[in-house]
Amino acid sequence: MTPPKFESITPSAARLTESLRDIGYDFPAAVADLVDNSVSAGAEHVDVFIEFDGPESYVLIADDGAGMSESALTEALRFGSRRDYEQGELGRYGLGLKTASLSQCRAVTVATRRSVKLPRLYVRTLDLDVVAEADQWLVLKPGREGLPQRALTYLTEGTGTVVIWDKLDRVLPESRPEGGWARRRLDMLAKRTAAHLGMVFHRFLEGTTGGRRLVITMNGEKIAPWNPFAPHEPSRKELPSQRFEITVGNISGAVRMNRYVLPAKEQFSSLEQFELLSGPLKWNRQQGLYIYRADRLVQWGGWNGIRGIDEHTKLARASLDFDTDLDGVFNINVAKVRVTVPVHLRQMLERPINELCSRADEAYRKTARGADLGTPGFRVPRQAIWRGPESPEAAAMKDAGLALRAASMQAGEYAALLRIVAVLEAEAPAVAQGLGLIT
Repeated sequence: MTPPKFESITPSAARLTESLRDIGYDFPAAVADLVDNSVSAGAEHVDVFIEFDGPESYVLIADDGAGMSESALTEALRFGSRRDYEQGELGRYGLGLKTASLSQCRAVTVATRRSVKLPRLYVRTLDLDVVAEADQWLVLKPGREGLPQRALTYLTEGTGTVVIWDKLDRVLPESRPEGGWARRRLDMLAKRTAAHLGMVFHRFLEGTTGGRRLVITMNGEKIAPWNPFAPHEPSRKELPSQRFEITVGNISGAVRMNRYVLPAKEQFSSLEQFELLSGPLKWNRQQGLYIYRADRLVQWGGWNGIRGIDEHTKLARASLDFDTDLDGVFNINVAKVRVTVPVHLRQMLERPINELCSRADEAYRKTARGADLGTPGFRVPRQAIWRGPESPEAAAMKDAGLALRAASMQAGEYAALLRIVAVLEAEAPAVAQGLGLIT
């Protein structure tokens, strides 16, 4: 058989690099993608500087990770780098360093040092103006002379990598980049980015990822973790955890779920903590699922089509954890800011989420009536006593009870259901307990 004929159709470097600038990053997400690389390199400290200097302003992200060899540095600046990612690594497509950086600037310089014994630095620059002029996939080899002094200081102390964004055309205004508005914009971006990093990397900042604690600073100030589940609030309630085994095609893995009912405003230890836990989207929109990929937060709030946002369930939050081997199942995007929960997993999540929301609704309404959240009718044991396998009939009864709760909440008649439950508890407590309407 005659082999087929073919010809190479290399894409236009100038056109493709421009189109890849609009892949879905905002400024905080772009910085977070570079911090992913630092975490994968074993860094313990990551420092972010947003330096205002008019049109010469730049962004610098430095870490004390393992650094790269010269060939690895060149490969890191290739679009779709030719490397495989191990399970648990935060990288995904081999695009993040380039697409994240170029979504905000026209030139990205990477300087790295791999050996403590040898002071040699490797430096490469990917400049879109150079690529556009040559219409070729080129990187520059500028040497250390053009690096900011801050970058040199980092890399003379030990191993690590420094990324510098220049030509901030997507950050600075085209007219008067030296003006007060431009300065205020960079200040605002620094605050937003610090809050974002504190949220998406909160487990790393807390040191709960295998005992390894990460320190991130913004313009010299240490970033505090923002844990959405208020772990230090004594009035927080935790429901029993769940584990789901899922298979899609030839991909299998486990998804872990933890569910929490946060305290109502009056039960928080302080008003400051209540305001802090409202999060960037505020209470209503922060309810829902917090999805973690290898301990890195990629979704913060929302119910992913399982149910709608409701004022009465705003205290309900749940973590959903998966590892990188399930990336294809969750359809995580390049910017790591969008995931899709597969249909069959959504079906498995309905019952535990409805249970969580009914508990949150009950807590909300009891607080509204001035009742004590700590009454026995509300308390949820961290681990229920196991009394043997549940019969199909008992499981069906509990499903019916959850369906009643969910339907009454969606119909706006939950108060009526609570009155019915009170009568059932008095007249037929076994029925109310069998339906799961009392604990």
